[in-house]
Amino acid sequence: MFIHLGGDTIVPTKDVIAIIDMKMAKESKSTLEFLQIAEDEGFVTNIAGDRPKSFVITTKQVYLTPISSTTLQRRAGFMNP
Repeated sequence: MFIHLGGDTIVPTKDVIAIIDMKMAKESKSTLEFLQIAEDEGFVTNIAGDRPKSFVITTKQVYLTPISSTTLQRRAGFMNP
């Protein structure tokens, strides 16, 4: 199965490690440090423009996405509709 992250980006559901709400992430110093390191090392792909609602950590990349974490979790089948 695949999950659509926005734009033309899809990833295999089996590669998804975490789906994190950006508002919650901004409250955690460690999460912000993780994102900064991932960006510095070239692992971040921004498909959200200037307003990401969530980010998705996969086995190979971190995606900033304009779609809410709840919607992404539902699409991935991690939540009941």
